[in-house]
Amino acid sequence: MIFRQFFDPVSSTYTYLMASGHGREAVIIDPVKEQAHHYLAAIRALDLKLIRAIDTHTHADHITALGELRDATGCVTIMGEFTKASCVSEQIREGEQVKLDGIILQAIYTPGHTDESFSFLLNPAKPEAVFTGDVLLIRGSGRTDFQGGDPHKSWDSIVNKLFLLPDEVTVYPGHDYKGWNASSIGEERHHNPRLAGKTEAEYVAIMNGLNLPNPKLMDIAVPANLACGNA
Repeated sequence: MIFRQFFDPVSSTYTYLMASGHGREAVIIDPVKEQAHHYLAAIRALDLKLIRAIDTHTHADHITALGELRDATGCVTIMGEFTKASCVSEQIREGEQVKLDGIILQAIYTPGHTDESFSFLLNPAKPEAVFTGDVLLIRGSGRTDFQGGDPHKSWDSIVNKLFLLPDEVTVYPGHDYKGWNASSIGEERHHNPRLAGKTEAEYVAIMNGLNLPNPKLMDIAVPANLACGNA
């Protein structure tokens, strides 16, 4: 399988490009507009056909490249069924699958960071990896204090959905701020300081006590992302 992980240094966003082989259909997850030229260069170099572009949720810290990639490649843009971004080509529901030649991604509704966040499980018949967006991060979790976020829903999404996956499933998050690029379900279940050994009440107290400033681009990024980055 062809797998590429891209990093946007301004927003610390990870973007993932996948295909089952050279010359095959490809999917990209959480692309950043400022990095679109890098994705397109990789797609050309690897002789791929980008047919799907997915955002796990409406981002508040960067502008999505969904619209730009659709204009450049004709790909189908996808978000979860609860998104307010009417510009996307398809809205996906929990349990539905994004299918390419040789790759299947199954949608998992994982609200908490936002009320419309989805994660995507790679090859659900024999799970290999899960792309968690911002709900589950490496040794952390996404903030829950805006865009319909809810720490109780975050706990439920992580503990009662993602943590039920096999330990060996690789976790690929939407962001990292400490230099990690991947983890696993088992690692996060046992070592994530916000979750390991914690009760739901303790987790909610941690999340409610973060007192983080709003993302610098929030007032620009959210409206732009509701227009697939083309606002």
